[in-house]
Amino acid sequence: MSADVSKLLKKIEADDVKFIRLQFTDVLGMPKNAAVPVAQAEKSLTEGTWFDGSSIEGFTRIEESDMLLKADPASYAVLPWRPQDGKVARFVCDVYTYGNKPFEGDPRYALKKIMAEAAKMGYIFNTGPELEFFLFNRVDGKPTTQFSDTGAYFDLAPNDASENVRRDIVLSLTQMGFEIEMSHHEVAASQHEINFKYTDAVTTADRVITQKFATKAIALKYGLHASFMAKPLAGINGSGMHTHCSLSKGGKNAFFDADSEKGLSQTAHYFIGGLLKHAKAITRVANPTINSYKRLVPGFEAPCYISWSTTNRSALIRVPAARGNGTRAEFRSPDPMCNPYLTFACMLAAGLDGVKNKIMPPESTDVNIYHLSEKERKKMKIEMLPGSLAESQALLMKDKVLCDALGDLIVENLARIAEAETDAYRLAVHPWELDRYLATY
Repeated sequence: MSADVSKLLKKIEADDVKFIRLQFTDVLGMPKNAAVPVAQAEKSLTEGTWFDGSSIEGFTRIEESDMLLKADPASYAVLPWRPQDGKVARFVCDVYTYGNKPFEGDPRYALKKIMAEAAKMGYIFNTGPELEFFLFNRVDGKPTTQFSDTGAYFDLAPNDASENVRRDIVLSLTQMGFEIEMSHHEVAASQHEINFKYTDAVTTADRVITQKFATKAIALKYGLHASFMAKPLAGINGSGMHTHCSLSKGGKNAFFDADSEKGLSQTAHYFIGGLLKHAKAITRVANPTINSYKRLVPGFEAPCYISWSTTNRSALIRVPAARGNGTRAEFRSPDPMCNPYLTFACMLAAGLDGVKNKIMPPESTDVNIYHLSEKERKKMKIEMLPGSLAESQALLMKDKVLCDALGDLIVENLARIAEAETDAYRLAVHPWELDRYLATY
């Protein structure tokens, strides 16, 4: 047993932890976990814990189902909302197969692979996502789309009736090691946002999953349902996961160049060029459900046009005003239904393709694209993101760079899921159809 493991076991004992949750995600980004008594902590940190992977979405076939969870010591955190008598802690785990091989279908491994490729080029990829979500009332124990407050952007109580829920979420995440930068009411009634400080993309993806399940658990204590659905209600803003990203090299921000006109380095331009080139295929992963495409429409602050700008929030990629160490690009299309490991992996693969092949982006678009006519957009060569899950899936399959980054197993599972979801939606009869046609025909 290493000195680090020994030190961590002493901390677990000092924290009076009784149960350990071994956390990982399936290909959809859904958190999964196995709980073990604290007596098994040493084994989880050294040998790992075997489990049956055949029932996990996007994992493996039944004849090769034995898989191993290896706890990442750096991810240790006590869950503050769980009972303090018999505390529960969690580790984020990497998934392995026989022969101590990383499992190719593990989303965390897909991100680690492309992070290693960036490291060979001298880069660390940092991300800072902004997760929006709704807090809806529960009725008879079931989630509804009834608003829990009537607040608007940056409102306070009494309009923002859920500020205590946000407070508890922020306190819990802070106890788990997050550095929270801001929490506030969002544009729509009952819509909220909590932002934490950027760091390397693997740690950030771990934190996205943690933030989502912490938010749901704490909301439940208040009798509310926290929904990260992209577009739970028509006619109002959907929920996005705008993701700020940058490369650092040798401890310095590789996107900043004090001598350039906009303070952006060639590396930043190339990275943005790569993101724009692969934006349509990234959409399959960043916007992974039928519902996601009801958010990506004009008029509700969601980006649907493939462009970039230093000033314009209607663009897909915005470069915020901060320079120096804060220089970054904000990729605005992802929504919080996405698997953050796969989304960040695709963003990095696209950006690195831009850096390697010196892909320059087009001129920045500094006008409100929503106000342009189709003819004007065509003249400016501004294309749209895919309009459906089936369309984005077809575009992903044609994108070799992203398919190589994700690996065959993940790509096969994404294709299978998209086809099943599209068919299920196509064959269902929706309330809209009944309201529109039943009485008339």
